[in-house]
Amino acid sequence: MAKIVSVEARTVRIPLARPTAFARRQVTGRDYCLVRIRTDDGLEGIGHCYAGHSGGKVVALAVREMLAPLMVGADPHANELIWKTLYQEVLLHGRAGSVMRALSIVDIALWDRNARAADLPLYKYLGAAFEDTVPAYGSGGYYLEGKTPEMLGEEMASYVALGLGAVKMKVGRGDLRSEEARIAAARKAIGPDILLMLDANNAWSDVPTALRYMEVFAPYDPYWIEEPFSPDQIDNHAKLAQSISVPIATGEIEVGRWRFKEMLDKQAASILQTDAAVCGGITEFRRIAALADCYGVNMCPHWFHDLHVHLVAAAPNGQYVEYFPDFKVFNFGEMIDRQLELRNGGLALPTEPGLGYRFDEKTIARFESDSWA
Repeated sequence: MAKIVSVEARTVRIPLARPTAFARRQVTGRDYCLVRIRTDDGLEGIGHCYAGHSGGKVVALAVREMLAPLMVGADPHANELIWKTLYQEVLLHGRAGSVMRALSIVDIALWDRNARAADLPLYKYLGAAFEDTVPAYGSGGYYLEGKTPEMLGEEMASYVALGLGAVKMKVGRGDLRSEEARIAAARKAIGPDILLMLDANNAWSDVPTALRYMEVFAPYDPYWIEEPFSPDQIDNHAKLAQSISVPIATGEIEVGRWRFKEMLDKQAASILQTDAAVCGGITEFRRIAALADCYGVNMCPHWFHDLHVHLVAAAPNGQYVEYFPDFKVFNFGEMIDRQLELRNGGLALPTEPGLGYRFDEKTIARFESDSWA
């Protein structure tokens, strides 16, 4: 029986080529925490998360000081036992945020290692629900200085030109008329038959304001409105859902099956965007996906398409993978040695064992980072 012999973490900061804006914040760089787990049979598994635009070292510190000591010597196949032990250890330090991201990525690394040991792609190791490809949508539409509505429309159309049947853009930063101009340009550029998702990134704090915006957005046939409020405002999500016909999608920075159950019980979301690198890892993602399936709710995970292509492909209620064609916005792809292929309007499922990629150490060396420890 294999044993875990080391758990290491490091933080890498990658600057953005251009400052990028959301509804309520601007980002100039991204911090990622990387993890690798090794076992005494020579196998290795990797995990990673987005650790914010500052303070990423907090995640690595949690891995090194709280989680790693409890994992060394454990059986890597004891995923549930390890998860339960680690969750209890971090209970006082944070059931959400950086500490839960630390737990998430060591859990991902365990699943990656075990799938590699079985010589299977991760989605097959988990139990495939799709073959060959999974549906994907093109994600972008960020606010950039000097970016006009027409330029936004061209960007959205470029994703459609890749063969994608759905696209997503940011909303919520401007006033009603400027936002309508952006959405109108996007819809005109992609035509009436392409799904158009809108991402508000917690833009609004009250239901009346959200309703005013949604009344303006509705004629452009949005497929969903994403994160209209702070994740803590579950009741506001539920009230808005009862008042509009556009589905609400949320959950990308939500954690734990218990919070997701509250969201589902209150009918606060029609689509869950659970992120395995945030919610508690693959172990917890699978619990949440099964729970959502009981409510007839589909899973459309938040970014990291290289990771989530496997989880959508292994979930009977997996619907879409969020795919970022533009590395200038989501620059994690610069750190790994394999990129996914678009095929027939979706993402081709990897054939390599585990996650199907490894960290590119030579590329990582170009960026600000600490050492593996």
